[in-house]
Parts: sequence; structure tokens; C-alpha cells
Amino acid sequence: MSIPQSGGGPIERYEQLVEYLSSGCKPKEDWRIGTEHEKFGYDRITKLPLPYDGPCSIKAMLEGLRDRYGWSPIFEQDNIIGLELNGANISLEPGGQLELSGAPLQSIHETCDEVNEHLREVKSVADDIGAGFIGLGAAPTWTHEQMPQMPKGRYRLMNDYMDSVGDLGKQMMYRTCTVQVNLDFASEADMVQKLRVGLALQPVATALFANSPFLEGKLNGHKSWRSRIWRDLDAARTGMLPFVFKDGFGFEAWVEYALDVPMYFVYRDGTYINALGQSFRDFLKGQLPALPGETPTLSDWADHLTTVFPEARIKKYMEMRGADGGPWRRLCALPAFWVGLLYDQGALDAAWDLVKGFDDETREGLRVAASVDGLQGVAGGVKLLDLAREAIEISRAGLEARAVPGAGGLIPDETHFLNALQESVEARQVPADELVARFQGAWGGKLDPIFDEFSY
Repeated sequence: MSIPQSGGGPIERYEQLVEYLSSGCKPKEDWRIGTEHEKFGYDRITKLPLPYDGPCSIKAMLEGLRDRYGWSPIFEQDNIIGLELNGANISLEPGGQLELSGAPLQSIHETCDEVNEHLREVKSVADDIGAGFIGLGAAPTWTHEQMPQMPKGRYRLMNDYMDSVGDLGKQMMYRTCTVQVNLDFASEADMVQKLRVGLALQPVATALFANSPFLEGKLNGHKSWRSRIWRDLDAARTGMLPFVFKDGFGFEAWVEYALDVPMYFVYRDGTYINALGQSFRDFLKGQLPALPGETPTLSDWADHLTTVFPEARIKKYMEMRGADGGPWRRLCALPAFWVGLLYDQGALDAAWDLVKGFDDETREGLRVAASVDGLQGVAGGVKLLDLAREAIEISRAGLEARAVPGAGGLIPDETHFLNALQESVEARQVPADELVARFQGAWGGKLDPIFDEFSY
């Protein structure tokens, strides 16, 4: 989740909320790719999650990365809670999941190099302190009580709120990991087309990257339990957003949606002030109970936008949020999939043609089907396997059209980053299928081997 935002000064006009979003519009030559991924850290001896403090801990990891690789620390109160370097940052999820939010880069080649360098750095420090890191969509064996809580005020507030708005919010906070990509748009119309395609095809990403079939050491009946969690969390700020597909959708409609999402907090002078359930609309009027008489800044608006959690969302850029965390190869495949679909106009038009006939029920049905059955899912007469096959073909064509070379020109384009997804479609298997097969076969119904075989 996000670190405190720096959006700007006082909000004096409603229009500034819309202008904040539209200020993200960029010409195509300035479009960039930002990849985010989370992973679980654990003690290699006990196989338990890393605590915040101690010799084998999250704090030791952050300090090791700072001292060995020159990352600058980010503090909350006296606690190190993140790092930043060259436009990238490392942050903590509530249960200590370590997240890289990559710098905005021009190609999948660059973003994959960044991911690889980060994982090498993490492994180097982790080996020294006795820790390991694993990429999965949900914690395979740990209970809620075994998860640590990171010393971040934002999370303390969210923790108290989650039980009032759904049954699985704390599971999301403490026991899930994702991989995401952040992408740009050229105009309001471009944003609308990309967001509609992104939402409609998000179930394909969920299915292809499904990697969380276990919970507390047992099969949970879903290929993506992480996706299942998001379906029972907080209806006011999650979901497939049917209003995005209605005529007239644009930046102002997103502002109206976000204004109706209850607040979590206001960040002031290094402290998160409790505004749980309060209204940003009241804040605009100077009537926020948490800060009577005070009106918000654009930084407050930017913070509030980070508390909206649909399957795809917009800020000054667009986030694709539907995929489980996973193995090394797939951390590069996720941005490749979406860049191929969204950064070439021909591919974007073809992708929209693929999904424009879906109604709200079909889109939601595919979301559920992807969570439960992965590529075997079906909803509204649409088979996710067929949809995934066509989406990958369109993405490949988009990457071919981009023709961005790598390795000093030895690699002609970015299409090879899709190979892991192509293999899944051909085999009709996703990472969760492999995990379940091992659990029921070679592992004999036990999950301890997952740490040795699937850690980075």
C-alpha cells in the first residue's frame, strides 16, 4: 500500500479534484511502465513470518538494503518503514509483505531488469540474516495470529475498520500479495477506453496469475484465494465498477465515485489522524469531524485516492490490480500483458472489440469464475481459457507493434515476456494448478516443501 502522497496545496475549487486526475495525461512518447510486486518474508528456520524487529526481521532487511545498496530510509515516527532510490521505493504491507514500487521506465526490458536487481539485493540481505522470500497470492500456512503488524499508523486505523465492512479485510491486509502494473493515458478518452478494457479483462489476469490455493495449510477451494478475499472486503471501495461502462464516464465520474468512498485518515505532521467512515465531501466544506474547520489539500485528495481498491483504478495514472503475487518469471509477464494490450492503439481497439459486448453480470461472473476455477472458469457463456488465449494474441501483436528492442538490439521486441502466459494457456494450467498437484502428490498433503521449492 501507498506511502504518504505529495499532491499539492489547498483545494479551493471542486474542479481541482478533476484537474488533479487529468493532469496525468501525457503524450505517447512520455508513457512509462511502473511495476509493483509484493512478497512474503519468513524465517528460514521456523518458517514463520518475519517480525518487524530483531536479528531476522523486516527492520533488519530494510537496514541491510539501506546499508549495502544505498537506499534512502523512510521513517514513520522513529521506525524505518520504507526505502527510496532513483524513483523507486520499497514499502511494507500490513503483515510485513515487502513491496517494490518500481520507477517509471520505458520498456519491459528495463522494468524486468529492475525487478531482477531488486530480488538479487533482497536475497543477498535475506541470506545473511536467515530469511527467505516467497511469491504467492496468499500466505500458505500462517494464521492471522501469527502475522506481525507493521508500525504504521495507516494500518492501525485500517485494522480497526475492516471488521465493520466485510469478513475478509484483515486477511487481505496481512496475508495476501499481488503484482501490479501502473500505466499512463494520453487523454480522458484514452483513459476511458483503457480503464474499460482493463476492468473487463482483469479476470483474465486473475486466472493466468492465480497462485493462492492454500490457506492455513489446507486447500481453500479457490485457485486465487486473494481474489476471493477482495470479493468480501468493503463494497464501497472494491469491485468491477459498472458505472465505468456507462455513457458519459470520465474523470469527473471517477471523482464523484471517490468522494463517496468513506475516508480512512488524514495525514498531518507525520501522524495519521483517524477519519474512519467520514466524508471527503464534508472535508471540502470544512466540516470533517476529525479536523473541524480545516479544508483539504491536494495531498489529502491524493492520499484518499490510494484508499480506493477496485480491480483497476486511476490516479494520475492507471493501476491494474487483479493478479496474485508469484514466481520470478511472472513478475515480468504481468506488465508485458497489459502494455501489449493498452500501449498500442490497434491492440487496444482489438481488446475493446473482444469485451465490449459483456454486460455487468458477465464481467462480475468472470471475476468470480477466475477466482474459483482459473482458466477453467466460465461465465455468461464466455470461457476464460478462450478469452485468455485471444487476449494474449492481441497483447503479443501490441508488443510486436511497439517493437522496443532489448539486450542492445539482440532481442527485437518485448514479446518473449509473454511466454510464461502462453505456456499456461497451452497447458491449460496456472501456477495454482501446479501447487495443488504437488500438494496432493509429491508433498503428501504437507506444505513445508513450498518454501524450499518456490522461494526466490
